[in-house]
Parts: sequence; C-alpha cells; structure tokens
Amino acid sequence: MAVKSLSFFMLVGLLGCAQGHCRHPATPPAEAKPLEATDVTQTPAVAGDRVFVYKYDGSLQCKMGKPVAVEVMAKELQGITIFSSVKKPDGLMHIQVCGSATGIANVYEIPSKDLKKAESKGFKKWSFE
Repeated sequence: MAVKSLSFFMLVGLLGCAQGHCRHPATPPAEAKPLEATDVTQTPAVAGDRVFVYKYDGSLQCKMGKPVAVEVMAKELQGITIFSSVKKPDGLMHIQVCGSATGIANVYEIPSKDLKKAESKGFKKWSFE
C-alpha cells in the first residue's frame, strides 16, 4: 500500500511540472532596440526633458487577441523622437479570465515637450513605477 501511495505522489509530481510552471523563473521580455521616428526636425532632448508614454499592446489572456509589436506601434509616434522603447507589464492586478487584458504595454521614451502630441495620438503618460 505504501509503495502504491509513493508511486502515485511521484507520478502526480512529475505531471504537475509537465506544464513548465514548477519553480522555473519567468523569462523577462527582451528589450527592444531604440527607435527614431522618421521626419524628425527637433533637436535631441537632454535626459531631464524626457517622459515615458505607453499604449496597451492589445494582447489578451489565453493567447487571444493580437499583440502589436513595439516597432509597429512606434509608427504612430511619427514626428516625435523616440529615445527608447520596451514592452512592459503595468504591474496592476488583472482578472484571470481568458479574453481579458494582460496589462502588457508598449512604452516609449520621448521628449517631454511632445507629451501633448503623443496624448493626442492615444498614448498616456507612464505612471506605473
């Protein structure tokens, strides 16, 4: 009886980790290389004159939805200098239901003087850190 119980628990332990969730560190999203929008006529801003803006990438839980790549969404900021870009989670709690938002956003570092211009294109100031 004890041998059957032991083999049952070993089998459950092996199958439980088959999905890859057992003590494996999550791989962080890779940082995208900095982009520069085309047709830029502004001079580069100094580090203190920069702000981060974001827009959610459209990804949904259970791989529903089609996430927009950082490079593709950067085209929406045409005419604004982009110093850096990255895909980041917003750090908020989200309901765990297939089809609901993941909270993953495309974040861009731009000159602070262009914040209003970016907001007019649907971006918001990043305030999650």
